Amino acid sequence: MSTRPSKPGDGLLAAPPLVATGRIERLAPRALKPYVALARLDQPIGVWLLLWPLFWGIALAAERLPDTRLLALFALGALVMRGAGCTYNDIVDREFDARVARTRTRPLPSGAIGVKAAIVFLALLLAAGLAILLQLNLFAIVLGAASLALICSYPFMKRITYWPQAFLGITFNWGALLGWAAVSGGLAWPAGLLYAAGIAWTLGYDTIYAHQDKEDDALIGVKSSALALGAKTRPWLWAFYGLAAAGLAGAGALAGLGWPFYLGLGAAAALFAWQAATLRLDNPADCLAKFKTNGWVGVVVFAGIVVAKALG
Repeated sequence: MSTRPSKPGDGLLAAPPLVATGRIERLAPRALKPYVALARLDQPIGVWLLLWPLFWGIALAAERLPDTRLLALFALGALVMRGAGCTYNDIVDREFDARVARTRTRPLPSGAIGVKAAIVFLALLLAAGLAILLQLNLFAIVLGAASLALICSYPFMKRITYWPQAFLGITFNWGALLGWAAVSGGLAWPAGLLYAAGIAWTLGYDTIYAHQDKEDDALIGVKSSALALGAKTRPWLWAFYGLAAAGLAGAGALAGLGWPFYLGLGAAAALFAWQAATLRLDNPADCLAKFKTNGWVGVVVFAGIVVAKALG
């Protein structure tokens, strides 16, 4: 998108961005392009980072192989709820987004879509998310519904703390608990350790992500761990990722997983080390590239759990 910032309108049929930035947005009908952009359908890494803790929880709680129905439900749920989260975040942050180079061409700050239209879209996504949640057991439904309090609070954290990344970790990794609960109908210590590991993981990758916007954030008064840590970020990344690896190892041990899990965990630890060692803090393109490799962390950990369970 290359439209210049303008005052957002309120109409449901506001003009879409003039130039689409991704394949899905380019192929979408003109009237739907702003909604594709609002839900970040052309940026799937956010869906994967939300989905992997869900998949980990399902696989870790399974007797053998994970339930493919649950995997499919959660995949769809992650896509819908990530879109809902992005839409809500954009509604709340539209004035900040208009003042940041990377975000000023989003549908709301650019004027391509109105606030009323975004609210209607958000309601539709939340309704779809509720329909998916209701397919689960009662404990999982209550647990999933509780996450709405976190989702609603998250956009405001950058206004009050330098650690919104920690709150994102608490929110984004709720799926580790939900996935476990969807299989078992309750919670147990392996799920708790998985959740804690996910929070530490998010602290690492979202701090990397936040370094893209640190100059704009400092100018407009938005807080982040990137600003809090600054040039000292690298040793903290080692700490965050070290805690993530330790938490995953503990969850695997409590669940009685065998060597394939630790092989997958070793691959994840190698990715953590590579990110922390080679990250160029003042290069936004490198920060984004390193951030995106965390999708592979999810892959290797999930594969390790599944193979370990399959081999018994």
